[in-house]
Amino acid sequence: MTTKTQPIIVIKKVVGHGGHHGGAWKVAYADFVTAMMAFFLLMWLINTTSPQQKRGIADYFAPASVSQSTSGSGGILSGTALGDAGVKSNGSAAAIEQLAPEAPPTPPKDTGQSSKSAGGQDLSSASEAALKEALAKREESDFESAAQSLRQAMQSMPELAELSKQVLIDKTPEGLRIQLVDQEGRSMFDPGSTHPNDRAKVLLRAVAKIAAKLPNRITIAGHTSANSDGSKAAADWQLSSGRADSSRQIMQEAGIDADRIYQVSGKAASDPLFPDDPTLPGNRRIAIILLHEKPVLPPDHQP
Repeated sequence: MTTKTQPIIVIKKVVGHGGHHGGAWKVAYADFVTAMMAFFLLMWLINTTSPQQKRGIADYFAPASVSQSTSGSGGILSGTALGDAGVKSNGSAAAIEQLAPEAPPTPPKDTGQSSKSAGGQDLSSASEAALKEALAKREESDFESAAQSLRQAMQSMPELAELSKQVLIDKTPEGLRIQLVDQEGRSMFDPGSTHPNDRAKVLLRAVAKIAAKLPNRITIAGHTSANSDGSKAAADWQLSSGRADSSRQIMQEAGIDADRIYQVSGKAASDPLFPDDPTLPGNRRIAIILLHEKPVLPPDHQP
């Protein structure tokens, strides 16, 4: 009998590796993304916190119980090394005494004289100078703002745009000066009259609107020009003072408090704007000055 040989079948099982290195790279990548997200979140928080908040966070993580002495044991010698005092050293108390600042000397009683600083400088005069400087800077800023507001108003208002050449703004030792001057063919007052025309009223109201925003006192002065032959008329004193007073009335009607009017005067042709030619129409003008204000001193100040 012939015996048949059974074929041998070998089955190979292929085990998958899930890519080149399995799934471990996914875990590493997830950790990396998480770390980057935390990093950018931290950077955003740092950028949005204020310096006070950062200081508070730093103080929160700072150790709260740090001893100012070199002691570590708290025993009899408190861990301090024997110094110059030898065995008579009193431990941490000596270290604390060395670290403690000396108390300032007791100031002498007030004898009516102003107090002096360590350098011998008068503190009261120093504070007064600082007050004057601060007020002067603030006043200069207010004057700049007022002048700029007046220029902008004249540019934006059609009725003032054509009159801009008749307004001169400058600074003097007395304060901010605004002058309304006559031009050839553009007078603000009729000849020999103290009542301003419509053109002058528009300018005076515009100046009053800006000046009403400031607390400074105001002076108003009227000026005239010399005669064609260069002579000065005696009646110009009354004429210039009358024009200044009429300007005052219009400015008060436009919102200026009467208590802010410090002086109204007429200077005739004694102070020409163009000294080389006192007969020019530009010498006829109304000068309005916002005065520099003296700083308010404390009640106990002694001059």
